Amino acid sequence: MPRQVPVTSEEQRVRLTIPAKAEFVGLCRLALAGLFRGRPIPDETLADLKLALTEACSNVVRHAYRGGSPGQVEILYRLQDDRLVIEVMDEGEGFELGEPALDGREFDESGLGLAIIRSLTDDVEVHDRQDASGATLRFTKHLG
Repeated sequence: MPRQVPVTSEEQRVRLTIPAKAEFVGLCRLALAGLFRGRPIPDETLADLKLALTEACSNVVRHAYRGGSPGQVEILYRLQDDRLVIEVMDEGEGFELGEPALDGREFDESGLGLAIIRSLTDDVEVHDRQDASGATLRFTKHLG
């Protein structure tokens, strides 16, 4: 069961939906950078978050909609006082998440992206979507 992240009064939410095509992944990074306008964040932290988000969206583009079927990637950004929570959702085929992808043992191609995300963030969850087919990848980065 996925954990619910509490909403604070200072939370900013942005929801972005893009076609599941590689040429649109850059929009996800631009939206992420826009969240931090006027709020100081170390360049390294922002670069780590951009890489984690790129991996998450790229995994959807490569794996969720096989056979060239059209699809979308939905990204929910939740910027709170002390953390950033990002959810990357698709309505694709879904996948089985094996323990090796999260515990540091050997990785296959798709597990490597999850390992990168895990190494750059503080918490990673993957689960099936309850309201549709597909999966949700949620990662959290503590900011401070």
